[in-house]
Amino acid sequence: MRIVIALGGNALLKHGQRPEAEPQRVRVLEAARVIAGATHGHDLVIVHGNGPQVGMLSLESRADPALRRPYPLADLTAETQGLIGHWIAAGFRAAEPARTAVAIVSHTVVDATDPALAHPTKPIGPVVTAAEADAAHRRWGWQFRPHDDGMRRVVGSPEPRAVIELPAAELLLRAGAVVVIGGGGGIPVTTDGREVDAVIDKDLVAAQVASALRADRLVILTDVPAVVDGYGTPHARPLAGPHSSAELAEMSFEAGSMGPKVLAARRFVDQTAGVASIGALGDVEAIMAGEAGTHVLPSLGPATIEESRAKQLAEA
Repeated sequence: MRIVIALGGNALLKHGQRPEAEPQRVRVLEAARVIAGATHGHDLVIVHGNGPQVGMLSLESRADPALRRPYPLADLTAETQGLIGHWIAAGFRAAEPARTAVAIVSHTVVDATDPALAHPTKPIGPVVTAAEADAAHRRWGWQFRPHDDGMRRVVGSPEPRAVIELPAAELLLRAGAVVVIGGGGGIPVTTDGREVDAVIDKDLVAAQVASALRADRLVILTDVPAVVDGYGTPHARPLAGPHSSAELAEMSFEAGSMGPKVLAARRFVDQTAGVASIGALGDVEAIMAGEAGTHVLPSLGPATIEESRAKQLAEA
């Protein structure tokens, strides 16, 4: 079976934790160990997030007195692909020494006229004060939105059209390697190769990668145990177990957070009739066994959904 796992950047760094190298390296090593155990014997592709990491690099670049302007987001995404990809590859080498893990610096094609570029929603980086946000907005034009007790930068997140390096990923999979691709959603470029100052949602890229590589399963790992309907309201309820794509399409989820995850899961199952799962990194073995998380299935009748769930989760 071929499995694509989307590993959230926030899953690699606990909320409120300092973005230092060592705790992230430890988290990645642990993530690699549990993912390797849950997917042993299967083709495996990892797509990782980079929100906390690319935001930190952006702030460092902004504060560097040697620079007239901060580095573009596309270049910072390339940096995080190398760093996080190195950590993930090292983690899998430690977990499965006989298996090669390869991180690909990869590019995702977007439309330069995508309306999302003018309406930023994707949060990146740490929470800052209102004064810091105001100064960055006046100097660089950066956009911020309230987040917890402060402000967090938001950027445009255009639709992914294609991941350029997918043929290389297919060759590596056939050679038995664990492939890391689409890190941070990929480096955003136009069809003629121009970089775009944006961050592409890694879950939507993971769905595209999974569909293009004919994966059987898409697993989106984050820091919550299941999708929650009505999150933040008195009527909030976790959507554990199987749910059809059509059922989830009738619900509303937060943009820039759970919304893209649910949309990515729905796209994958609608295009492939496979199974997509969303849940916590620490529950990955239970998620693979169908015992934890939210499982998104094709839009079929109730009886057929149960049959499909039993069959596909058993095959996992």
